[in-house]
Amino acid sequence: IFSQQVPVTKANYELAARFSPKKIEKMIFSTSVDPHWMKNSNKFWYVYETREGKKWVIVDPVRMSKTPMFDNDKLAAALTRIVKDPFDGQHLNIENLKFVKDENWIRFEVKSTQDVEKKDTAKKAVAVKEKKVFFFEYNLQRDSLVELKDHKKPTPKPSWANVSPDQQWVVFAKNFNLYWMDSANLRKAIAKEDDSTIVEHKLTEDGVENYGFGESYGETNVEKLKNKNKRKYFPILWSPNSTHFVMVKTDSRQVKDLWVINNVAEPRPTLETYKYHMPGEKEAPLRELLLVDFQHKKISKINGDQFKDQEISLWNASAEKKMRDDEHRPAVWLGDNSKLYFSRTSRDLKKIDVCALDINTQAVKVVVEERMNTYVELRKPVIINGGKELIHWSERDGWGHLYLYDSSGKMKSQITSGPWHVEDVEGVDEKLRTVYLTGNAKESNEDPYFLHMYKVNIDGSSLKLLSAANHDHSVNMDDSKHFFVDNYSRVNTAPVSALYDANGKRLLDLEVTDMSGLMQAGYKFPEPFKAKADDGITDLYGVMYKPFDFDSTRKYPVIAYVYPGPQTEAVNKAFGKSMDRIDRLSQLGFVVVTLGNR
Repeated sequence: IFSQQVPVTKANYELAARFSPKKIEKMIFSTSVDPHWMKNSNKFWYVYETREGKKWVIVDPVRMSKTPMFDNDKLAAALTRIVKDPFDGQHLNIENLKFVKDENWIRFEVKSTQDVEKKDTAKKAVAVKEKKVFFFEYNLQRDSLVELKDHKKPTPKPSWANVSPDQQWVVFAKNFNLYWMDSANLRKAIAKEDDSTIVEHKLTEDGVENYGFGESYGETNVEKLKNKNKRKYFPILWSPNSTHFVMVKTDSRQVKDLWVINNVAEPRPTLETYKYHMPGEKEAPLRELLLVDFQHKKISKINGDQFKDQEISLWNASAEKKMRDDEHRPAVWLGDNSKLYFSRTSRDLKKIDVCALDINTQAVKVVVEERMNTYVELRKPVIINGGKELIHWSERDGWGHLYLYDSSGKMKSQITSGPWHVEDVEGVDEKLRTVYLTGNAKESNEDPYFLHMYKVNIDGSSLKLLSAANHDHSVNMDDSKHFFVDNYSRVNTAPVSALYDANGKRLLDLEVTDMSGLMQAGYKFPEPFKAKADDGITDLYGVMYKPFDFDSTRKYPVIAYVYPGPQTEAVNKAFGKSMDRIDRLSQLGFVVVTLGNR
């Protein structure tokens, strides 16, 4: 008896190696426009890289103009004269660019090849060598470069520092309790973490292990010991006027331990433990909502209990787009100086309350109730009309839609409806009473997962599609709600970026991703496809990745790439550069398939 001879095909490691992440970085560069909206106008700027190098661009939506921020060659020559390193316009590596003073001045950094010695404050007298950094300001109108010889770059605040909106106070955790210091002592800590003259004040006295402040989820006994006596970050949200903050404290003392062996610990494996609530166990972590009157250093436990073993989630206020380059971006609660919003969720995820907390009376009011037989999803509400109204996202009619409520909890109207899904609110023009949103499954004859931009009146009338191309769209709208940048593509198209006005009128073509280097290396787009689910009715949307040297006369093993959970899709809709798990895997000699959930 002779064994069956099965031909063995060698994996094509050479083809897979050709498309490693490091090599892809040299074939394809920018794939989207990331706008930096300016503070005093509708203009924005962006940096975009192609095989020809980087370019910095200023866009004026009102004039529908797109102009270079500066002449790369002129700036490179000016930098060379000062830094004494040879720069050229194609390899202009300037960093941390931001506008200062007004829209004529920018500030940036340039790293030279020159070494300088810097004292390591952590190791005291030890000196370390690093590359000298030059700081510049450049006037765009006059094409004039100014070196900031005595400029000291602001040192980033420590990771443990939760700084108040007015930048006067800092809150942090240490040894299971909360502490605070003023801005003067924070500056000392930034200069030298262990400065003995730093004055810090204890805010709580009752913090203990597994029922305190500064413990992160999954932190092991070994990590706790290592971090003992260290300042640690604790998530709090400030009131806009910096007089109060709110936080959630967790009691995990009754939660059972989970033991693990750290096999790679040095010098030998260690036995470690952390608190972990297993399904079905009655010893669940308990959440407490605490409000702190920081002016009077008074802590109040809020009576917000409704469900057994409930979760409490705090919402932060969304920062304005024009603030993205600011060094100080505080964590502020959703609401105003007298009221904040939070949610509480039952352990089985089938009941959620959207609640408002009155700071003065400490009363909790339920604004919206969500109840379903299956688990409930939620989005952060949008507060409008000076806090008199809010826009709430809900799946109560089977589809994700928007609803308008007043502050007392009365539903005024359903803003969107129908067999399609609202993903998120991109902005609200309160003067026009218009909501700008992203959604999918609204357009026919396309993949229902493609995201599009829409606008609709708050009363539910005049729904309009703003990004019509049959692609997956990612949008970025300005604070004035007059313009938005749209980056769109499919897995089998080059990404395109364009500027639109709030009515969906295309104002400017911004960029098209340069795919030439990738294509010259032998890249081929994957193939989207549609198939029926097991019920024979439901359409499922997938993508097939074939080897770039695919031979239709051969047979290939098939790998179904999945993410093990029903809560997310593992199917790409837009083009992306991360190819390790699918595109690159197929180059070994497989056909890789991703298929959507039912």
